[in-house]
Amino acid sequence: MLGQLEEIVGADSVYPNEMMSKHTTFEIGGRADYFVLPKDKEALGRLLVWCKQTKMPYLLLGEGSNILISDEGIEGLVISTKKINQIEVSGDIVYADCGASLAELSKHMVASALTGLEFSCGIPGSLGGAIYMNAGAYDGEMKDVVLSVDLVDEEGNFFTYQKEEMAFAYRYSILYDKPYYCLGAKMKLKASTKEAVAEKIRELTKKRESKQPLDKPSAGSTFKRPEGYYAGKLIIEAGMQGARHGGAMVSDKHAGFIVNAGGATAQDVLCLIDEVREAVYKHSGVLLEPEVRLRGRQMKAIK
Repeated sequence: MLGQLEEIVGADSVYPNEMMSKHTTFEIGGRADYFVLPKDKEALGRLLVWCKQTKMPYLLLGEGSNILISDEGIEGLVISTKKINQIEVSGDIVYADCGASLAELSKHMVASALTGLEFSCGIPGSLGGAIYMNAGAYDGEMKDVVLSVDLVDEEGNFFTYQKEEMAFAYRYSILYDKPYYCLGAKMKLKASTKEAVAEKIRELTKKRESKQPLDKPSAGSTFKRPEGYYAGKLIIEAGMQGARHGGAMVSDKHAGFIVNAGGATAQDVLCLIDEVREAVYKHSGVLLEPEVRLRGRQMKAIK
């Protein structure tokens, strides 16, 4: 198998038995059978075809945020998109590859004096992940700026969906339900000034730093916002802010975040998620839905 993978992506792009704690923002996760870094979209397409033909399990990973990987690791391939990361700007149109980080995209927006993506400046993810879940913050979402998305399927077909075909909704896109994968996206922004865009980013960064536990590893916001409520407020009211299970902790800075307070395992996090959900449901009757994705061996689903 190693030889086949090296033939597809190159010997310098395949890492057997790679610890996933090195590649997730939670700093949690056991070994992947193979961690693979395709250098371009064509190589990614060839990998997907090979995985389907050989019935090899796989996971696409960008910056490793919004995900919790099992302590027992993950079977098959983890395909990282980090090397597929080009960003192009033409007037008010921006095209970014799936592996481009949102932080890097924000820098380009300042340099190009374009406004509309400032909300994403502190989201610790990639463009592909942001499209997948329609990431958002501070009253902005990816659907607000996307024109079209380039996709690939498991047969290696490359095609484009317009914004309307992506079925964007709160923390959702059609990619949740289809075996299609984002290769890149075209976005339309608005002309501004470098100073105004930079100031907006500074303002949002300051707000984020004052309210979120950026000093500790996490997957980002742990729970989706229930309609009509705020998850953090419900968790505080249920007396769970600061609660711990092993190395996992409900942040004392923002209760909507479960953080790795030191040496946390995936099992610690799962147990704490269950405890928080139970406490909130008993107190308010609201059942919180996790936003973080659960992947890997023996990883139980949360219902």
